[in-house]
Amino acid sequence: MTRPIRILRVIGRMNVGGPAWQVSALTRGLPEHGIESTLISGEVSTGEADYLDLWESDLPVIKLAGLGRSVRLLGDLSAFVSLIRLRRAERPDIVHTHAAKAGVVGRMAAIVARVPVVVHTFHGHVLHGYFRPSIARAIRIVEAVLARRTTALIAVGSRVRDELLAAGIGDPDRFIVVAPGVDEPPVRDRMAARRALGLSVDDRVVLFVGRLTWIKRVDRLIEAMAAVQEKVQSSILVVAGDGELSGELQEMAAHAGVRAEFLGWRSDTASLYAAADLAVISSDNEGMPVTLLEAAMSGVPAVTTDVGSAPEVVIDGETGMVVNCNAASLAGGMVYLLNDATSRRRMGEAARERVVLEFGTERLVRDNVDLYRRLVGLPT
Repeated sequence: MTRPIRILRVIGRMNVGGPAWQVSALTRGLPEHGIESTLISGEVSTGEADYLDLWESDLPVIKLAGLGRSVRLLGDLSAFVSLIRLRRAERPDIVHTHAAKAGVVGRMAAIVARVPVVVHTFHGHVLHGYFRPSIARAIRIVEAVLARRTTALIAVGSRVRDELLAAGIGDPDRFIVVAPGVDEPPVRDRMAARRALGLSVDDRVVLFVGRLTWIKRVDRLIEAMAAVQEKVQSSILVVAGDGELSGELQEMAAHAGVRAEFLGWRSDTASLYAAADLAVISSDNEGMPVTLLEAAMSGVPAVTTDVGSAPEVVIDGETGMVVNCNAASLAGGMVYLLNDATSRRRMGEAARERVVLEFGTERLVRDNVDLYRRLVGLPT
């Protein structure tokens, strides 16, 4: 093949989160490796923050209104037809879909249009914690069928892959693990970052960055913070994000007497990490949380529930703490780190050293380039 490899990349929506970041990094990084990439996306839902508006307003993207988040027969059919037409116009060598909704509609369109190579990335999965059992079973069946017609399946972590295989989705020979990658953040002055947030030098700052939705279990985090603040008087929870539970969670924090600041979505997350003593994930289900990678890149240790591939980022006792999925365990991990400045510093430094080596954006792009070249029969 003498011409560039052509990729048609499909994602349901570019809402703030790990998938949007990875898709953006690939769209930006692939051309210098001789790979053309066309990005297709649906619209974000009402109340969701748009990653493109906040960080990547100049990223070239073709919008298909029918993709989105919700399952809608007419919208999904319209997106399906549009994707077939785009395939015929773009003539891609590879269609690469990301996350659940686009993975179904995009792969079906690619199969019907006879695209030579079809790749799908599982940034996590929705097999538990999202839907009632009957719907989860239906999703598993659909994913298992599509996996058999997909050339290569990417999981963001080993545990995510193993959970999918255990559910009967895909086979080991078809899967490859490609972890997310993040950029090194710009340097921010810690005290300036704290002053901008109205925080003092003595505050012990717990930072949560993410969507305020049920699966993230910020209610559990608030319950844990109530226990933390009984033992660490200067502790404060800073929440950067928004979602359908925002008002309810703010009321819950106020009712529990938890000192907390809800900031909404912020574009300068580097300043938030600079101000933080530790980052936290309290979820019931995750893929590989980019929040943990960003925190580590900023030298901030983390406490995370033992979900998805989060323990592949946070090495328990070395770069942070991995705890059980309950408020008491979460509180215990936070109290330990907030009260031990030496451990926080040691774990933060270890986290940064590890993430720079293993989770950079250049490595993410290189892993995908190697996969694409192999799939179209070129040397890597």
